[in-house]
Amino acid sequence: MKKKLNITIEENLLEKIKAYAESKDRSVSDLVQEHFETLIKPRPSLPNGMNLVEYMKSLPKSKIEFPEGMDWKEEYYRAKAKKWGYEDLL
Repeated sequence: MKKKLNITIEENLLEKIKAYAESKDRSVSDLVQEHFETLIKPRPSLPNGMNLVEYMKSLPKSKIEFPEGMDWKEEYYRAKAKKWGYEDLL
């Protein structure tokens, strides 16, 4: 069920919002509702109340060892050829 909401907003801002809504073929009410829905949308939480930087630092670090003298350009083209089924052309 929809309810009416009265808000007070600067007149020049309201004119810009109306023009924007019209250019998107939407109503101001739709824009306001969508905005409030994004504000109260639940966001995924990180474990133990960590912030994003702490969480990223807590992820395990993998040690990848690359062979010395590897031809990276050649490996790139081999992988692409294999992906697209042209490995027999190399």
